[in-house]
Amino acid sequence: MKTLVIAPQPFFTPRGTPLSVYYRNLVSTQLGVDVDLLTYGQGEDVDIPRQKIYRIPDLPFLGTIPVGPSFVKIILDVLIFLWAVGLLLRNRYDVVHAHEESVFFCWWLKPIFGFKLIYDMHSSLPEQLLNFNFTRSRILIKTFEYLERKSLEHSDAVITVCPELSWKVLKIIRNASRHFLIENIIFDEIKLKRHENRGDPEEYREFSATLLRCSQVVAYAGTFEDYQGLDLLIQSFAKVLSLKPRTLCLLLGGTPEQVEYYRNLAKEHGVDRQCLIYSRVDKTSAKNYLSYANVLVSPRLSGSTPLKIYENMASGLPLVATRVQAHTQVLDSRECVFVDPDPDSMAEGLLEALESPNMNEVAARAKRKYDTKYSRERYEQCMRKLITSLAS
Repeated sequence: MKTLVIAPQPFFTPRGTPLSVYYRNLVSTQLGVDVDLLTYGQGEDVDIPRQKIYRIPDLPFLGTIPVGPSFVKIILDVLIFLWAVGLLLRNRYDVVHAHEESVFFCWWLKPIFGFKLIYDMHSSLPEQLLNFNFTRSRILIKTFEYLERKSLEHSDAVITVCPELSWKVLKIIRNASRHFLIENIIFDEIKLKRHENRGDPEEYREFSATLLRCSQVVAYAGTFEDYQGLDLLIQSFAKVLSLKPRTLCLLLGGTPEQVEYYRNLAKEHGVDRQCLIYSRVDKTSAKNYLSYANVLVSPRLSGSTPLKIYENMASGLPLVATRVQAHTQVLDSRECVFVDPDPDSMAEGLLEALESPNMNEVAARAKRKYDTKYSRERYEQCMRKLITSLAS
């Protein structure tokens, strides 16, 4: 089976790493699929056997590609469309695997080129317009709702990454067998064709020095977008520090601009000496930082379940998470400390996680759940079922 994967995302750049695309392609090729990947110009090439990468022009004058909807992405998606048509004209593809908004043009290209279509739905795109404050226009939102519904109706298979999206899809498509819930639950080491950033040695020296005066570490690793709730975390940490002054808060994964913003916010709240905020580093360096953590935290305010939640579950460390659907559809109160999305509740949850003797068992239950329900074996089974359904 030959598949064209279209991923209109900044592929392996500091401004967002679409790990789900990497793992989908990795497992697909291991199951015998030949993959051509079409993506943006920015980023590093990943090393996956049986995969060939095609990129549109970088266009550096547009700057760094932001996460979420943007006018920059509209320009780049026009190029993605043109390159996709070019590839479809030159090659015979059995399947087109469309991630996110690329499905909007793939469903009407499908009868022209005769491929089967997978819609990899990481989020509801009309909801993203609101979550990222891109627009409040009812006309534009209704247009995206129409395109999303048509894409679901015309796809031969639909992948969702969390139960919330599954419920939405199953209300629209008639044949439930076309739906596949495949969460982003594996996190193998990423193999790049070139050397990846290993982190700033000065930052690591600062981190090591700060550890000497701290007894416990609260850590967050992920993107620094508004919906991640890092303002909430920093505000709550000020309350934690007043009661546990030898605690360190580590935030890892922002762009330089975002890092500067949150460092200034930490300074405003008087926690900058023990709130270390760094840009994104490679997974090996991130694991090294997180190996010193006592508590992990996900202050997320909205959106679908992030990959890092499954990594948090597998870590064996206690997790403090906001009581939002992105978290509650995966975890329950026996497996993490749930808090309301406000500074007082977050501070109480962090203090409980740092002080309670029951946290080891809470973390162990989360790890057992990951091992039994969210294993790599289950992921591969789901991908094999998807590929088999399209080959028939």
